[in-house]
Amino acid sequence: MTDETLDAAPEETPAASGADVGAGEGATAAATASPLLRPRREAFEYGLLPIPKMVFPEGTLTQTLAQMKERLAAGGGARVGAAALAEALQIPAEQAALALGTLVAVLPVEDPALGEDGSGAADLRDLLLFLYVQSYKRLVPRAHKDSPAVADVWPSTSAFDGYLSALSPIQLVRSNSRRFMPSQADEEVHQLSYLQKHMINILSLLADSVDREGDESMVLTIETFEHLGFLLQFSEGTPLSQVATFFANSDPDMPAAPVPVAQVHDWIVQNIAASLENAADKSTAKENSQQSASDPDVTMAEAVTNARIQSSSPIGTAVPNNQGHYRNTTFVEGFSKTSVVKQASDIKGHSIKVLNCHDSVIYILAPVKYATVYGCSDTTIVLGAVGKVVKVEHCERVQIIVAAKRICVANCRECIFYLGVNHQPLIVGDNHKLQVAPFNTFYPQLGEHLAQVGVDPNINKWDEPFVLGVIDPHDSLSHPAGVSDVQAESATCLDPDLFTNFLIPSWFEAHGPTKYNPFTLPEVYWASQRKKVCSN
Repeated sequence: MTDETLDAAPEETPAASGADVGAGEGATAAATASPLLRPRREAFEYGLLPIPKMVFPEGTLTQTLAQMKERLAAGGGARVGAAALAEALQIPAEQAALALGTLVAVLPVEDPALGEDGSGAADLRDLLLFLYVQSYKRLVPRAHKDSPAVADVWPSTSAFDGYLSALSPIQLVRSNSRRFMPSQADEEVHQLSYLQKHMINILSLLADSVDREGDESMVLTIETFEHLGFLLQFSEGTPLSQVATFFANSDPDMPAAPVPVAQVHDWIVQNIAASLENAADKSTAKENSQQSASDPDVTMAEAVTNARIQSSSPIGTAVPNNQGHYRNTTFVEGFSKTSVVKQASDIKGHSIKVLNCHDSVIYILAPVKYATVYGCSDTTIVLGAVGKVVKVEHCERVQIIVAAKRICVANCRECIFYLGVNHQPLIVGDNHKLQVAPFNTFYPQLGEHLAQVGVDPNINKWDEPFVLGVIDPHDSLSHPAGVSDVQAESATCLDPDLFTNFLIPSWFEAHGPTKYNPFTLPEVYWASQRKKVCSN
């Protein structure tokens, strides 16, 4: 499944305020004529692995990868399989296979030679980009202005408390306020700044050497240039080569001439600078209009109004409209003591993020590529069909019911995961008392959604967790400084006597062919269910 299958065309033109609608028409047209360069967030959000031997020191990063490129190219040419990668990195074969599987999940388009599960061979250029961004450090949350106030809201202790002199990650998410966490726009700026700093090294890694003098001795072909789409994209989803002045309007019957790295670097850096300037202007405009008091990313005009919300709040209590969109991502955020249902018609783009929800039930009955659950507690979350990867972070006492290709769990405690997954669940970070169980629900369109995103209900590796280390080298807040890494705590299988099927309420007149759970229930769990039926 390529990115075009589920993506909606994002709206990237900055929205003018009411006072500037007339005056801003010219600026809007100009913005439309000059698309902005954006980072591909998937590579940074879902493509980082806490494997120490894949994270090289910044001072030796380029040199190390250049030497690896020479060895891999000499050994296998333009393609690299798991065995060659394991030898090059000196890591176990299963970790190399995990790396290629993760690369599959974050590539912008499918690579048939690599395969849907990463069992084939990766393009060396994609692999170099993937390994390079393992050096990326996530944006650190901003300090809270009133730490005691947060403690008043969430005074209970946590397995994650006490690591930092200020606030630990779980305390930050418990503040239930995005104003003190990096916003989507903040993270995008951070990613662009990282790419701006490292772009010359990245281009040098991808470049071919030719018999020329000076800056023209290293060149990029149009094919290699397109691989930068792993990290960068334009607002409209236009291929990079169609916008780049040196490759635009190339004759398809005549290969475009390679371009010097220096020329490509200048063009990319100029576009990144323009995007950063645009982001700074939007941030200033929001501050001046005091929009940041509500949501730093999502305007009221973008809020979703057609999702069903059932609230257990007292009569007369307003349910906050905590749902919105940002680029190709739909948000469900900040709900408490509420039920929320989102169907396919409610989803904009290919990603869903469920953030900071507490004492609630969230139903995402739609096909998506990527899903993130972050900072939730005492909540049940149903994710219908996720074609690439689900990431669950910093959650406590949640039940996650998900059918997906892959899932990664990080820094969670006392959570139960009812899984229908085609690949081993990845468990990293500081986890405590996690349990896994087979998938336990259905809704009428589930079978269609699984087929749409490529999840195979005949394969379920729910009980085969793949465990990495506690320390995440990409996140300075996930562990105390100076602590040596150890293997993360794995998950245990839920006692079959405690297993129950989850019934999704028939709130809608939805029709579809799925009449039962499409994933086969293991015999021990079937036996437990039959025993319960007989006893009743």
